[in-house]
Amino acid sequence: MKSFATFGNELYTGERSYAFVGKRKIWFGITGILVLLSILFPLLGGGFNFGIDFRGGSQFTISEVAHTDAAIGEKAVSDAAPGTAAVVTNVAGNTMQVQTDRLSDDDTLKVKDALKEAYGVTEDHITSTFVGPSWGQDVSRQAIIGFIVFVLLATVLMALYFRTWRMSIAAVVGLMVVMVVTAGVYGASNFEVTPSAIIGFLTILSYSLYDTVVVFDKIRENTAEVTKTTRRTFAEEVNLAVNQTLVRSINTMMVAVLPVASILFIGALLLGAGTLRDLSLALFIGIIVSTFSTIFVAAPLYSWLREREPELAKQAKKVHQLRATQAAAAKVDAV
Repeated sequence: MKSFATFGNELYTGERSYAFVGKRKIWFGITGILVLLSILFPLLGGGFNFGIDFRGGSQFTISEVAHTDAAIGEKAVSDAAPGTAAVVTNVAGNTMQVQTDRLSDDDTLKVKDALKEAYGVTEDHITSTFVGPSWGQDVSRQAIIGFIVFVLLATVLMALYFRTWRMSIAAVVGLMVVMVVTAGVYGASNFEVTPSAIIGFLTILSYSLYDTVVVFDKIRENTAEVTKTTRRTFAEEVNLAVNQTLVRSINTMMVAVLPVASILFIGALLLGAGTLRDLSLALFIGIIVSTFSTIFVAAPLYSWLREREPELAKQAKKVHQLRATQAAAAKVDAV
């Protein structure tokens, strides 16, 4: 079995090649389906599961509990305020958090007493607060503004850096795919959308753009003098660049996703750190989707945007004619 290094060398020299550009219709079709499902799942499922910071409500924090069973808190809330649904989570160690819709003052005191008794803690170990939705709305508004500003700046800077607006358009489309699919997974899994999750979403933007720039740099290098040669067409040079950076993209993804996976599965699921779960899940999904988006969406899209340029179309025609001539000559020699 060949080593990973040998595999990478074969990709770099062109000895081994995968048709990322040649089969772009397939990749675009799959991407379109994923984007459509990412939009439909949250809509059919009743929308995103926004946390208390966005919808508002009452929150109780109980520390030094003897048992971290969520069912204990749910039953206590149900008995104290019938008809009230509660979301109970173990936020860290022996600390429990109970979230409900907004309660009246009387119901708040009843639920607080019930939780205190259920978890066997004293008055000093339980606190109750009311969270208004205005703070979450402010966070959402600032996040949207930040996202729009980031996309606009990234589009302009990439156009200036690569000296072509087509690269920036392709990169932004790939970025949008990452955001939509990541949000769709959140909606489909019914994970709670919290401020930490929003931070994770915004962090994905930088990683996705970084991965795309690395691949596009190689594409620019390969296609700088493409019109002066008849070795490969523009599309083939783009495909070669993607293959040449494939191992690097995979390695970068693995290096980035492993510590995030550790935070998600160890810190969040085993140790019960709820904030880490919200942040790490967004990063975990986004990093993986970003890598595939660059390879299967951004790079093939850039090739498609430029292939029909007169100069590149003329060069591609010369390449195909030369190959046809060489094939005919080889056939004659064989006879």
